[in-house]
Amino acid sequence: MQNGNFFYQILPIIVFIAIFYFLLIRPQQKQQKAHQQMLNSLAKGDKIVTQGGIIAEVVKVEDDHLKIRLNDDVVVKLDRNFVLRKIDETAKEVVKK
Repeated sequence: MQNGNFFYQILPIIVFIAIFYFLLIRPQQKQQKAHQQMLNSLAKGDKIVTQGGIIAEVVKVEDDHLKIRLNDDVVVKLDRNFVLRKIDETAKEVVKK
């Protein structure tokens, strides 16, 4: 009888941990994986948005940095970790039409 009572006492904790995992941890891991795949797929000519809100074009992809063009004359080096997202040009065109 003692073992059954212990199981019913610990069951709510197990359920809480499972809910916490499926609502918070798992979605965050999926988002991190998708962001890492996006960083790995960056190529010359891609348009990106940095964490500072700067919109730029990738000029050269290096190991842990990117060379990006801010305007016609300015090319700077950016750490990959500061890329927020990639701008999808084709999706923009569809929305405009």
